[in-house]
Amino acid sequence: MEFGLDRDQEALVELARAIFADHSGDDQLRAFAASDKAYDAHLWRLLAEAGLVGVGIEEALGGTGFGMMEIALLLERAGAALAPVPLRETLICARTLAVAGEPHAQLVAEAAAGQAILSSACDETGNAWRHPAMLARRDDDTGGWRLEGVKEAVAWGMEARAILLSARFDGTDGAGLFLVPAASAGLVRAAQLGTDATPLAQLTLADIRLPADALLEGEDGPGELLRWHVGQMRVALAASQLGIASEALRRTAAYTSERVQFGRPVGTMQAVQQRAADAYIDVEAMRSTVWRAAWLIDQGVCDDAEIAVAKYWAAIGGHRVTHTAQHQHGGMGADVTYPIHRFFLAAKAVEIALGGTQPMLAELGGAIATGNARKLSAIGGGLDAL
Repeated sequence: MEFGLDRDQEALVELARAIFADHSGDDQLRAFAASDKAYDAHLWRLLAEAGLVGVGIEEALGGTGFGMMEIALLLERAGAALAPVPLRETLICARTLAVAGEPHAQLVAEAAAGQAILSSACDETGNAWRHPAMLARRDDDTGGWRLEGVKEAVAWGMEARAILLSARFDGTDGAGLFLVPAASAGLVRAAQLGTDATPLAQLTLADIRLPADALLEGEDGPGELLRWHVGQMRVALAASQLGIASEALRRTAAYTSERVQFGRPVGTMQAVQQRAADAYIDVEAMRSTVWRAAWLIDQGVCDDAEIAVAKYWAAIGGHRVTHTAQHQHGGMGADVTYPIHRFFLAAKAVEIALGGTQPMLAELGGAIATGNARKLSAIGGGLDAL
């Protein structure tokens, strides 16, 4: 398979790189961390003006086109810059709403223009997105829906105009994806804070009433749309982790080539080189699995096993690479005010959001045992390596 980028993709990457380099560098991040802002509104506006918030949304709905592969490339650059903006959630939620049809076209257009932040609340403790604790019941009075339950650690949940939220149908094993406006009566939002200081929210739904079209349905029904949404969110998280880890490794290589100890650069020492080489392998495994999963989605294939492989490498690879980066910075790596520490925290936050590696391996094993996993090959590690 050819993983080379075409001209449009290269142009998108360079545009994103330039914007993030100018507006999400170490000095800007240090100043932002000292502020009380939830996200960088100036950077968000620049991304919207450049059409990057609309990537993955068709032009008829106010976007700039492209697909999951381009979203992954953009999020990789955002991860490398640790950009404090709600890009990942807004991009994927807007794509999901676009599939759900005309009733949500206006919200999609506003999201693509950077005028509305969207958030996703689907993954739950224990990786149980297929069987969420949130309960959805039919409202006999209106024909709509009544939702009740709690969602924890919802990224940008306090800032979002609307949240895409998973819930199980009362009396069945099925689940669906619901659009919940932030202004809904009965929705209580409490601020939480992520490991990397990303704003999170606890959402408590006390018998919220929603219209019938709040249940999002694609051509194959609500359960399948939920699966596609969760799959794309997982690929998006893995793409962010790829950017975080690759930039942490790049900075570490630069540091160890300049830091002199015992009369020579520490980067010339065998033990340092071996750990750096292992980190490089992790980064490239992350890259190939993320790109493959994103490419498959653009081909109309949301393969749970392929996505689980990308998840696994993003979680374990991000963990190992950022630990290596911190260790090879020596005492500087333990300084919470030094830039490399931000990459460690960011990678840990994504790792937590992805879930533990053992549940991922269990999910892969289940797919293999039931015959639902296709033979994976040439993906930088794949099932055979697990």
